[in-house]
This record gives sequence, C-alpha cells and structure tokens, in this order.
Amino acid sequence: MIRNKIALISSMVILVICMYLNFPFPYNVMLEASFTFMSFPIRNQDGYIVLGIIGSVLFIIAMILLVIGMKKYHFRTLVIVVIIYAILPKLLITIYQETLASGIMAISYDGNGKCDFENVEEDLLNGECNLLLHNRSNEDVSFDLEFLDSYSMEDEVRMESLMNLAGPYSITIEAKREKSIKLKELLDLSVVPKHIDGGTSFNIHIKLIDGETTRTL
Repeated sequence: MIRNKIALISSMVILVICMYLNFPFPYNVMLEASFTFMSFPIRNQDGYIVLGIIGSVLFIIAMILLVIGMKKYHFRTLVIVVIIYAILPKLLITIYQETLASGIMAISYDGNGKCDFENVEEDLLNGECNLLLHNRSNEDVSFDLEFLDSYSMEDEVRMESLMNLAGPYSITIEAKREKSIKLKELLDLSVVPKHIDGGTSFNIHIKLIDGETTRTL
C-alpha cells in the first residue's frame, strides 16, 4: 500500500507545518480574508497575504507527496486527509479550551451572529444583535465585548461597530455554559460621519477584551 515512505512522511510533516502557520487560535486568521484556499487566507483589503500563499503552496506539495507515497487508494486517501485536516484544528482547540485554557481563551463562538438595524429617523437607528458564546472552562469568565465591522464594507462605512456607541458590553458566562447574547440599543448617529441607514448583517465578528488581553472572533 505504501510506495515511498519518505514521500509519505514528508507529506505529513508539511501538513503539520501548514496547520501551524495558519492555526485559527487565539485569533481568527480568516477574519480579514476576502479570498481563501482551504484554511489559508490568500488576500485581504490590503493585498495578498504571503503566509497564506506559502501555506497554500505547501499544502499542494503535501498532497502531491501523499499521492507519490501511496501505491493505491489515492483519491480515497486524499479525501480522508483533507477532511481530517479541516476538522483537526477545531478539535484541538476544543480540547485545549476544555482542559488548559482560562479567561477569554476558553470562550468559543460559532460565528453565526446576526445584527439588524432599522431606521427610526435621521441619524437614529434601532440596533439589535444576537450571538451565541460558549465558556468551555471550569470557571466563570467575565469580559467586555465589542463589535467589528465586516471587512467587505467599502469607504469606511460603519455597520456592526455602530453597536459600540452604546458599549462596550460587560458579559459574564458561567462555567461550562453556553450563553445567548441579545443586545438591543437605540443608536444616536449624529457624530458618525459614515454609516448605514439600515440593514442586516450575518456572521458578525467580535472582539473580547479582558484587561490587556484581547481576542478577535
């Protein structure tokens, strides 16, 4: 079944390097990405991301070496390796958060948050955001929460970050608990030069703040 042991081992080593280069913890490496390949951010609003490009090239080389190293079952092996590569980081992060992590490092977010903005009158919006956070540690965790604008927004127009006009929001999540966060505010935008007049945003990004420690999710 194994044709070339050196090629097979080299493939595994390169895959480990790829995962290390773009490991999605403690920060979301895909946050600013406008173009991605697998788990590698290739481009953002500032241009191409060298580390993401290097990781992509190494990943392709690893796949080629994997095929060279196997006598048969090439397609099946590739599919299995890609699936494991995709789910392993999340599994490792979950294990770490449930055993060693503390404070905001133990907070996980599924990325499915949603914000709705409804125009009340000129320079006045109703803003409502909903998201689900999970404290995986054995201790209660308290932190401040801020909202980050989508990097797809053009000309520095503010949307999700408008909620910060009434923030930051102090949140406490009990040990080993999920908490549904629902925030509703009447936002005065008279001091905000560029902003939306209404709309809905999905998959919102947030920042967690605990003293000098921050995480973007």
